[in-house]
Amino acid sequence: MTSLADFDARSIDGEQIDLASYADQVVLVVNTASECGFTGQYKGLQELQDQYAAQGFTVLGFPCDQFGNQEPGTEDEIATFCEKNFGVQFPLFAKVDVNGDQAHPLFAWLRKEKRGMLGGKIKWNFTKFLIGRDGQVIDRFAPTTTPEQLTDKIESALSS
Repeated sequence: MTSLADFDARSIDGEQIDLASYADQVVLVVNTASECGFTGQYKGLQELQDQYAAQGFTVLGFPCDQFGNQEPGTEDEIATFCEKNFGVQFPLFAKVDVNGDQAHPLFAWLRKEKRGMLGGKIKWNFTKFLIGRDGQVIDRFAPTTTPEQLTDKIESALSS
């Protein structure tokens, strides 16, 4: 059975990361963008990271420029923007596609595991996938679901 541990991704600073390094953690995978109406969610995502990291939780942010060209910057610009404006300390990765033929394999798997409003496609920036300690997808959340609305689901996953 496929799990989060079967994938790798390039970090925002260019290092190849084996996502198996997040085994036994509860993970929230989010496709992000710096010029989106939902960009303010970075603050809430960092607050979740701060609140639950000691219990084995992490947010993984994947910038994506597929929706309205809302992530036009370079990886360096994205990292600087996130740190300066929202104090982001959770792992950020290099820009990826989340839909289509060039979609990162992680997102192809996530979309298959939890279909959304548009079936197998991701609708917009800040779609969120909660992954359990076993590396399996627990749930998918729409961009309009704020990080603060996820605390019960995260706490439940952490206690499982």
